Amino acid sequence: MGGPLGTLGRVSDPEDAPVTDAMPDQTRVHRRTTFDDDAERYDRTRPGYPAALFDALADAAGLRAGSRVLEVAPGTGQATTSLAERGWRVTAVELGPQMAALARRSAARVPGADVDVVVAPFEDWSLPDEPFDAVLCATAWHWLDPAVRARKAAQALHPGGVLGVVRSHHVAGGTSAFFEAADGCWREFGQHDSSGDTRFRLVPESEVRPATAELEHSGCFAEVTAHGFPVEVEYTTAQYLDLLSTYSQVAVLDPEARAGLLGGVGRVAEEQFGGRISHRYFFELVLARTPSSPLLA
Repeated sequence: MGGPLGTLGRVSDPEDAPVTDAMPDQTRVHRRTTFDDDAERYDRTRPGYPAALFDALADAAGLRAGSRVLEVAPGTGQATTSLAERGWRVTAVELGPQMAALARRSAARVPGADVDVVVAPFEDWSLPDEPFDAVLCATAWHWLDPAVRARKAAQALHPGGVLGVVRSHHVAGGTSAFFEAADGCWREFGQHDSSGDTRFRLVPESEVRPATAELEHSGCFAEVTAHGFPVEVEYTTAQYLDLLSTYSQVAVLDPEARAGLLGGVGRVAEEQFGGRISHRYFFELVLARTPSSPLLA
């Protein structure tokens, strides 16, 4: 299992920072729908998850072939295929119909896969009568309604079942100088928070603070732990700009601003780094176990 996370500092989240639970509901609901507009690009650019992450989920939940797993917001199936490859029976609930179609296509490539992809907002989806052994939400928890997500995930589990929440972070490593050099491009187009920090502020992996508080204080779980899994991905300039185009805060920019931002970042990559950069991700897996006897009505 990956190492436990540290307790210092906070790292920016590459998924869609600065997304926070303080975001107005109307903005959150709008921005989470932008991914479906360019599902094919999302599918080819978003990084997959390390095998050790799924091993940690399996160990915690005691999963084996035939175990029932609910995947919340699978996107185009980056994690879904890994679940299916382990022989688990997967129900995946995805908001976007285009994303769901690609998740089905990905899962269909796994021999013997038992995957049902449902198109619905998780918050409105009716839980089946039979509970699940595990629930997984990979890099999408922050898009779910904070008033609903923890309790509904817990209600989906049998007593002693495990929820896994994955968050991805930018951390120091890879071509760190590139992110420093591109910082001005993000600032030029308003991509920074109230403190002036841009979304590519890098910190050491040891300073990632585990995001366990919500689940610890929800009253739904008896045990919460956090583990980290670093991954480094190499990109050409074109591949990296393709990836950036899938981030919601880039997608919602007007066309001129979006072109200006991507053009600036691209020039930095080409002119200063030879058109090749390495990006270090840190995948945080929070595991939360429901009590051994049901507490939820």
